[in-house]
This record gives sequence, structure tokens and C-alpha cells, in this order.
Amino acid sequence: MKSIFLKISVLVVAVLFSFNEKKADAIEKQEFQGQAVYISKATMDLGRWGARMSEAQKKQVMARMKNRLEKEYILTFNKEESTFYEDEKLDAMSGATDSWGKNFSPGFQYKNVKENSQIQSQEFYGKQFLVKDKLQPIEWKLGKETKQIGNYMCFKATASIPTDELTWYNFSWAKLRRQTAAEAKVDSTGNAVEEEPEIPMTDVEAWYTTQIPVRHGPSEYWGLPGLILEVSAGNTTMLCSKIVMNPEEKEDIEAPDKGKVVTKMEYQETIAEKMQEFRNNRGRRRG
Repeated sequence: MKSIFLKISVLVVAVLFSFNEKKADAIEKQEFQGQAVYISKATMDLGRWGARMSEAQKKQVMARMKNRLEKEYILTFNKEESTFYEDEKLDAMSGATDSWGKNFSPGFQYKNVKENSQIQSQEFYGKQFLVKDKLQPIEWKLGKETKQIGNYMCFKATASIPTDELTWYNFSWAKLRRQTAAEAKVDSTGNAVEEEPEIPMTDVEAWYTTQIPVRHGPSEYWGLPGLILEVSAGNTTMLCSKIVMNPEEKEDIEAPDKGKVVTKMEYQETIAEKMQEFRNNRGRRRG
């Protein structure tokens, strides 16, 4: 009888210890929190069209496109989770609206580095989607170069990432043409040729600080031994302009939960089909 009582007592203690340990981890995770503000600036290549414009005309075009080219984002994070979203107060203050562009902009993003999961809310022409997938795989190469960003010493890291994966929420006719061309290739007998399409890559340069030892970063970027404070990819640079650690008023770091659940690939297919439908309908009206 004593033996049974002893076993039950040990089991109860073990359960209580496990519960308290999990509770302590949850409390610690919620108590540690930081918020980083990023300024995103992009350049636009006017190409041949720009070659025919005067400097004054170019400035006018860039001024009109400012609300697309310059954005402010907020990253809120704890040890394992983060949310990343655009601070739309800037557009509201300037009176700028870009309803077309919002269809191809990143929505509210939640990342969990421990579970390797990403959940992002996307709206496309009035329909809400909940994009659930794994985090973007990134093979970082850590460098020895350093630089100071604000009060933080940062280290350089580089990577090369498929362009279409970085901008999966966007759409381009060039990408659709590549896919269509790959599907349409046939050999001399008329049989389809299975050929791997050329994958455009984007070179990425990131600067992270080990003074904030979390694996978070803005947008699709993550996985370094410290918070990413600056990242340049293609024609866009995101730079952290402000960091607040353990703010008095903490935000709930929670994943969005509304919308049709799809993967990144399924979302890309959906918007490609819709854009193709728009073009076909426009062609029929012209005809």
C-alpha cells in the first residue's frame, strides 16, 4: 500500500513540475518582448520610358509613387514568435491611397521560428486568404564585416534566394510567361519536354545584432543568430529606425485566423488565374 502511495506521490510531483515548468516558459516567453520599426525604401527603374523624360518629369513620377516605394513596418517579437505588418498611419496622414497596389502587398504576418511556421493574412480583390506554410528556407553565409546601426554592433550575412519565393504575394507577367513557356515546350515528336525552368535569384545582404539574440527579422527574413536590423534585396532596403525592448504595454503576438486557408503556392496560382482572367476579359471587350 505504501509502495502504491509513493508511486502516486512521485507521479503527482512529476506532473506538477512539468506543468510549472511549461507555465514558467510561457510566462518568460511573454515577458520578453521587443518591437522594431523598419523604414523600407525601394527604387524604381523607369527604363526606356524614363530615358525620354526630363529630370523634372522623373521627380514628378517618383513623388506620385512615393507611397508605394516608401513604407514603414513594425516587427513585434518574443523569443519564438513575431508579427510583422505595415504601419499604415503614414499613408493616412499623407492622404495617399493605393487600392490596386494593396492586392499585391504583404499582409499581416506571423512567424514562429521554433515550429518553422508562417501564417499570413492576404486580401486579394475583396477576398480574404489565410496563407499557412513553412518559413522561407535561407542558407545564410556569415561574414566577418561589422558596422554600427544605432546602438547596436551588427554583423554581415549574405544569401541567394529564389525571387519568386521572396515575393510570393506579388504577381508579375514575366513570371507567368516563364511558367507558360516551360509548360509549352515539346520535342520533335510533339511530346512535352520536361525541362527545369531557369529560376531567377535575388542576392540578399543582411546585418544582424547578437545583442538581441533572437532569430527574427522583417518580412521573409529570419534564421540568423540575432535580430536582423537591415536587409537589402533587389531594389529594396529595409532599415531598423527604432527598437524598444520590453515595453511597458506589451502586444499580444498572435497569428491571424480569418480567411480561406491556402499554401503560398496555392495563393500564387489563385492570383495568376485571376490576372489571366482579367486580361482575357479585357481582350474580349476590345474585340
